[in-house]
Amino acid sequence: MASTSFRTQLCATVDQTQIDSSVTLCGWADTRRDHGGVVFIDLRDHSGRVQVVVEPDQAAAFAAAEQVRYEYCLRITGQVRARPESQVNERLSTGRIEVVASEVEILNAAAPLPFMLDDNPSEEARLRYRYLDIRRPAMQQQLRIRSRLVSSIRRHLDELAFQDIETPILTKATPEGARDYLVPSRVHPGEFFALPQSPQLFKQLLMMAGMDRYYQIARCFRDEDLRADRQPEFTQLDMEMAFVREHDVQHLVEHLIREVFSAVINVELPDPFPRISYAEAMRRYGSDKPDLRIALELVDVAEHLKSTAFKVFAGPANDPGGRVAVLKLPDGAKLSRKYIDDLNPYVAKYGAKGLAWIRVDDISKGREGVTSTIAKYLEDDVLAAIFEATGAASGDLLLFGAGPYKTVSEFMGALRLKVAHDNGLVETGWRPLWVVDFPMFEYEPGDGRYYALHHPFTAPAVDDVAALRADPGNALSRAYDMVLNGNEIGGGSIRIHRPDMQAAVFDILGIGEDEAQAKFGFLLEALRYGAPPHGGIAFGIDRIAALMAGCDSIRDVIPFPKTASAQCLLTSAPSEVPEAQLMELSVRVAKRAES
Repeated sequence: MASTSFRTQLCATVDQTQIDSSVTLCGWADTRRDHGGVVFIDLRDHSGRVQVVVEPDQAAAFAAAEQVRYEYCLRITGQVRARPESQVNERLSTGRIEVVASEVEILNAAAPLPFMLDDNPSEEARLRYRYLDIRRPAMQQQLRIRSRLVSSIRRHLDELAFQDIETPILTKATPEGARDYLVPSRVHPGEFFALPQSPQLFKQLLMMAGMDRYYQIARCFRDEDLRADRQPEFTQLDMEMAFVREHDVQHLVEHLIREVFSAVINVELPDPFPRISYAEAMRRYGSDKPDLRIALELVDVAEHLKSTAFKVFAGPANDPGGRVAVLKLPDGAKLSRKYIDDLNPYVAKYGAKGLAWIRVDDISKGREGVTSTIAKYLEDDVLAAIFEATGAASGDLLLFGAGPYKTVSEFMGALRLKVAHDNGLVETGWRPLWVVDFPMFEYEPGDGRYYALHHPFTAPAVDDVAALRADPGNALSRAYDMVLNGNEIGGGSIRIHRPDMQAAVFDILGIGEDEAQAKFGFLLEALRYGAPPHGGIAFGIDRIAALMAGCDSIRDVIPFPKTASAQCLLTSAPSEVPEAQLMELSVRVAKRAES
C-alpha cells in the first residue's frame, strides 16, 4: 500500500538502516536504463540520487517505468534492499542500497529539454530556462548556501537584540552615486518615486527615532552599467547602531562574519582581522580592496629617479602628484616576450600609457646581466638602487608604472592581480582585512569640484567644521571597508549627526542650501531634534554567497538575475506596455533619435 504521505523522505537520506522498510520518494528521472527486462531509474531530488529498480512482476509499476524518460517528474513507492556487493557505488551516499519499486507514478512528463542538466550550457540558455538551470545540482548547492547564509545572519543578529525593520521601496530620488530607477505616480501626475539604491537615509532616521540597533536584508536598485559583480537589483545586509564608534561597529560585525563563515561553510576566519589604511593599501597593492593571498607588492622608486635623464620616469618622479612604482615578479624572467608585450594592452584599459620592464638574467653582471628596452636609458647607480629597493634577484622580472599617482596605482594594482593569477601565485584560503582612514573627498580637476568618496552622510575624522572647510582635500573620513580575498564585501562609516557638519559637507560638495532642502530636507530637519551619534555598515549578500560557493559571478547565486544589458531572458523584461497604461501614468515615450 502506498504511503499516506506524499513522500516519506528525501532521496539521498535512504540508508542501510532502512533495509526491508517501505519508502515513498519524489523527484526527477536523472537516468533510466533497461537491462534485460529490468528497468533502473536514478531518482534525483535536491538532496541527491538513489537507484530505483522496477521488476516485471510489478506489472503496473513496470508499465509506467517503461514510459519514463529524462527529467520526468515521478513518485515512487518501494522497499529498500541492499545492493549486491559487486554493484555497490561508493560515489553515492545511497550507493549501498536500492529501492525496489512497487508503485511508479508519473506526476508529470517532460518534453525534450533544451540542454542536458549535466552539460555546460551557454549563459544565455541558462538564463532563458533558469528553472531548469536551477534544477542542476551545482545551482541547487549554490542557492542553498545563500539561504543558509541569510538564516545564519538573522539568527546571529536576533541574539544581539537587533531589530529587523523594513524600509520603503517606493521613496524619494536622492543622489547616491548611480542613476535611480524611477516609478511614475498615477495619483500624482508628473511626479515619480525612486527605488532605493540603499536604505541609507531611513536607517539613519531609525537611529534618530531611538531604535538603537537595526538590520534588514534589503533589496536595493541601481540603474548602472553591469558586470559580473553588479546587478540592477541586489541584496545587502544593512545595519545601523546608535551610540557607537568605528571600533564598536567593526568588532561586532567582524564577529558576525566569523560566526557566519563557520556556520555555513565550516571556515574559521582569523581573529582579529588585520587593519590597514587606504593610503597604505594603495601604496603597497594599488587597490583599496587588496587580495592578501597574493604576496606581490608595489615598490615606490621615485626617489631614485629624480635626477635620471630618462624623462618618462623623471617627470612623474619629480611631480608631487606622480608615482613611479615597480612590481617584482619572482622567476618572471622565464616568461615569453609575447606574454610581457601582451601586458601592455591589458594595463592600457586602466589608463596606462605604457609598461616598461627589466628582465634580470644575472644580477651579478649589473647592466650586462639584464634584458630590457629601457635599461640603456638608466644610469648604473639608478639601476643598482632599483635592484636594491625591489630586492631583485637573478630570474626576476621587474614591471614599471609611471604617471599620475592614482592612475599608476590602479593599473599596477590590476597588473598585480593578473600576473599573480596567470602564474599561480595566489595562495589558497581566506584573507580578510579592514581598510580604514579613507579620504573624505575626491577632487576632480575637470569638474573643479569635490565628490564624496563614499556618500555625503559619512562623518569626517575631524570634528571641527572650520578645520574641515580649511583643508577638505586632505580630510580623512570615518569610513571603513571589509575586504575578503580581494573583494569588498562590506562598507560603512560613522555618520554625520550634527546639522552644522552636514551642512558644511554639502557645501564642500557643491550642494547648495536650496538643493539640500529639496533632496534631503527631511534628514536635515531630523538632525535638529537630538540625533544621536550613530554608524553602520552594509554587506553584499550576493558577493558573500558567491565567495562561499566558489562562484566567479554573483549571477550564479541569484535565482533570477539580469544579463549584462539589464534584461531578464526568462520573462523578456523590460518590455513595452500599452499606450492606455502609459496615459494613466501621464507618461509619454519619446523614441531616441538614431545616431
